[in-house]
Amino acid sequence: MRTLLLFGDSNTHGTMPAPYLGFAGRFSRDERWAGRLARLLPDWEVINEGHPGRTTVHDDPIEGAHRNGLRVLPALLETHRPIDVILIMLGTNDLKLRLSVNAGDIALGLERLIQEIRAYAAGPEGAMPGILLVAPPPILEAGCLAEMFEGGAAKSHGLASRIGALAGRLGLPFVDAGALVSVSPIDGVHYDAPANEILANAFAKAIRQHFP
Repeated sequence: MRTLLLFGDSNTHGTMPAPYLGFAGRFSRDERWAGRLARLLPDWEVINEGHPGRTTVHDDPIEGAHRNGLRVLPALLETHRPIDVILIMLGTNDLKLRLSVNAGDIALGLERLIQEIRAYAAGPEGAMPGILLVAPPPILEAGCLAEMFEGGAAKSHGLASRIGALAGRLGLPFVDAGALVSVSPIDGVHYDAPANEILANAFAKAIRQHFP
């Protein structure tokens, strides 16, 4: 059985749209797109490493340095090796006003994560894991998260092109999640329940196509 590691943020974790700050609702295991993906790929071990608030490479001065994806990535690679494929869907939290990051810098942050993955050679027999790079959907400045993500909506519309260009330059398969689903107007960041099935189907198709 091959191993697929899902490296993402709250939308990989399965967080529901938040009606108020501090809301911690999570879709059930079977409802999350990660859980649905596992059922669609019965010959894979699908590991959900989605952490709410995770950034690409930035310490969050309010929510904590542990939200920095680059800090935790080596431990995850060592914990779950051998890893056949890593699906990376990050960048949304980098859009928070407090981090002052643009779409180009987010793509560079993803490239730094990819460099780390390639350096660790955590695949079977010391090979490099395959990587599926996913651009998250554009956000809205809405609801209880509007102030936190002030100015982020405009930046988010540049993410897919920047991340797609990165994938092309590095020879990685790419999925634009924004072409498939939209964020909820409740908080402008998380996905409504129907998005889970759509994403799971799209990711399963991409895995089968690029990593047969």
